[in-house]
Amino acid sequence: MDTKKRILLVDDEQINLEFFEVMLTKLGFVIEKADSGTEALEAVKRFKPDLIILDNVMPKLSGWEVTKILKTSDEYREFAETPIIMFSAMDDVKDKVEGLELGADDYITKPFNFSEVLARIRAVLRTYELIHQIERREERIRVAEAIADRVLEYTDGLRQPLSGIIDEAKALEPECGTAKPFVDRARGDAEAALAKLDVLDAAVASLRAEADTIKSLETALPAIKTRYRGSPAQ
Repeated sequence: MDTKKRILLVDDEQINLEFFEVMLTKLGFVIEKADSGTEALEAVKRFKPDLIILDNVMPKLSGWEVTKILKTSDEYREFAETPIIMFSAMDDVKDKVEGLELGADDYITKPFNFSEVLARIRAVLRTYELIHQIERREERIRVAEAIADRVLEYTDGLRQPLSGIIDEAKALEPECGTAKPFVDRARGDAEAALAKLDVLDAAVASLRAEADTIKSLETALPAIKTRYRGSPAQ
């Protein structure tokens, strides 16, 4: 996995920001810091992070509130699927559940072990990279299907005039006289073109069948998103 991922660190305690900045920068991550929820929302638009590490307990705007804004506000629609790892000194199960239901991808209680945090960071980023790969593959399948439809539409448009040429050539055979070689050639060319269209149609049908098989074997993308990204808070 490419470690040149952008991580936004949000915490009102400078010592935590500085610690994570030093450690994660050494590992190849690109870091941006914010010491309040308001500053975090501004940084999201500017920095466009791949992951947000967000402290829950902050004055004025809590981590929960920041998460809810990111997940539900039209202003931040393009960032709604940005993964969030939430930190908190509160170890209450209710707090953890609330954070996860708001759309956070993980919830870590302070004090934390950096090795564990790093493992969770990488796990969340791997999950989202997998989802992006599936999205890109599904988009390629949609494009291929659209191209296949256009090809079939094109071949269907050619069949009628080619069939007309063949029928006219057959009708002219008894009385074409010296023009017979030209009529035969036109008929032969039209029949050869139709045969090639049949081959092309068969190839397109095979590709469509292969795409259908791929789609039937893979897990539906909406289900994966629901499992790993969670449902947005209402």
